[in-house]
Amino acid sequence: MRYTTILLSAIFLHTIFSQAQDHSHAHGHALMYPDIPGYVTIKADLHQHTVFSDGEVWPSIRVMEALRENLDAISLTEHLEYQPHKEDIPHPDRNRSYVLAMQEAENHGLMIIHGSEITRDSPIGHSNALFISDANTLLDEDPKVPFSEAKKQGAFIFWNHPAWYRQSPSGNPIISEFQLERIKAGELHGIEVINEYDYAEESLAIAMEHNLTIMGTSDIHGLIDWQYLEKGGHRPITLVFAREKSPESMKEALFSGKTVAVYNSLFVGKPEFLIPLLHACVQVNSANYIPNTDILKVELENVSSSDLLFENKMEYTFYSKPPVFEIPAKKKAILQIKTLERKEIIMLRLNALGAYTAPGVHPEVQWELKPE
Repeated sequence: MRYTTILLSAIFLHTIFSQAQDHSHAHGHALMYPDIPGYVTIKADLHQHTVFSDGEVWPSIRVMEALRENLDAISLTEHLEYQPHKEDIPHPDRNRSYVLAMQEAENHGLMIIHGSEITRDSPIGHSNALFISDANTLLDEDPKVPFSEAKKQGAFIFWNHPAWYRQSPSGNPIISEFQLERIKAGELHGIEVINEYDYAEESLAIAMEHNLTIMGTSDIHGLIDWQYLEKGGHRPITLVFAREKSPESMKEALFSGKTVAVYNSLFVGKPEFLIPLLHACVQVNSANYIPNTDILKVELENVSSSDLLFENKMEYTFYSKPPVFEIPAKKKAILQIKTLERKEIIMLRLNALGAYTAPGVHPEVQWELKPE
């Protein structure tokens, strides 16, 4: 009996460990977003912390969390200057977190992007440098040096949580002369419009004005499970539209601004990427007229991990459904469109109310319907 109990316990622990290691066992939390024409969609969380700065977990946990959620890329962006655990975990090498994550991710298909967080008081603020080669060379008392050194290493640099109330008491981002100088010098390329739980329209306005890449990140310090999954949602991520699933192609796409920030049902991005993404998220399974009527019955399927909220923008109205409706994540919905007469082709035109291409601006998405 004792042997059987030990054996069953071993099997149970092996199963849990295997599920954490293999993203095919995702416990229903696997994030799914489709590719768009011409691009592969990379699901990335590029702002995270571990005990090697002010986080609460070992780097291997971040890798397991990412595999569980079916992410394609992560970056452990430890604070360069802020090291509250240094008495317990002394590590003069600021690359150590990256090395440990790379070891854990080996053979799992998860891209680990080498990054660090430049951490200064306002007006300089916090910024992440990605695709660096050595974090140690970014340490310097002069606040300009980390940015210039990161540029030498070919880094993609983005401004973190610009609306953070501890550095901007109004809750609105204020772009300083320092950031403007960094943009002009080619040392600042992106900006977080979604950080943790917060979406800042003002950050999106800055992104548009200065042509900065739109980013969404969790900035996680604790457990993803406790902060997001147990509450019924998922972490904010950046969808990167690359030519192929590789660090090199991902880097090129980030520099080119080919991203959409996603947090649950919220989408933020440029229309040239956001509209094709939303179009791909909704599949038209069927379109048939109800017998002896002029009512077109359409089955739509949301193949993404986000609930989608739409508003009818056609000249035709719906039968038995209000003009504003939701298609839950990975679910189907039926529309009954009163076309007044039978049509060979109609355009389904919907405003995506949970999506923004500019502050307060929702994109319109169209699908061509050919009734059978």
